[in-house]
Amino acid sequence: MSLFNKITDYDTVKSVFFDGMTLLFGGFGGVGTPPGLIDCLIDSGVKNVNLIGNDAGFPWIGMGKFICMERAQTLLASHIGSNPVAGDLMNQGKLKVEFSPQGILVERIRAGGVGLDGFLTEIGKGTKLAYDKPLVKIGNKEFLYEAPITGDVSIVYAKKADTFGNLLFDKTARNTNPYVAMASKITVVEADEIVPMGSLDPEEIIVPGIYVKHIVQSKGYNWKWKWEMTDNA
Repeated sequence: MSLFNKITDYDTVKSVFFDGMTLLFGGFGGVGTPPGLIDCLIDSGVKNVNLIGNDAGFPWIGMGKFICMERAQTLLASHIGSNPVAGDLMNQGKLKVEFSPQGILVERIRAGGVGLDGFLTEIGKGTKLAYDKPLVKIGNKEFLYEAPITGDVSIVYAKKADTFGNLLFDKTARNTNPYVAMASKITVVEADEIVPMGSLDPEEIIVPGIYVKHIVQSKGYNWKWKWEMTDNA
């Protein structure tokens, strides 16, 4: 692998995952969450992972598959309602969950990706979502300080990537992926299509390849999990 050819395989990617890591993942209800990299994460055997993403997916889709295995220790998300297993684990004290308004969560990730030291907002002030965050007074108003979010590893799903890592996304599957791609030490991309460097129109590129460390060819979704979960219900 070189700077201009970051294509690798799932077995190689397993080595970037480790116990206790902070993992950022793209996706909204599973749409835009990289299915092959989720399976790779599961196969790697890592545990006590700190997850940051929009939601907990479904029990058989997205990050929900990993959460159901009780190998995550914390989750920072905007909601978990689509995954009842995550709710049960939270209530049992097996998964520590912090909730964040969706826009605030995305902006914290973006802030981490672009090197900002956080931002001030009134959203969540005076509610349980404040989580004892610092209050900053400016004039006659008080604002919550929201810290930037960064991670050890980010996993991202793209419609198309060139070998350098420049990325395009498919409609709403774009969601949080561009921000997640910027905010970790190592970003791994699963792409439906990989093309030679220089093949993409520069005006179409959404994430520049400078943020990307590894690229793998997507294997698509494995629906076997859905039927297994349904049969066991």
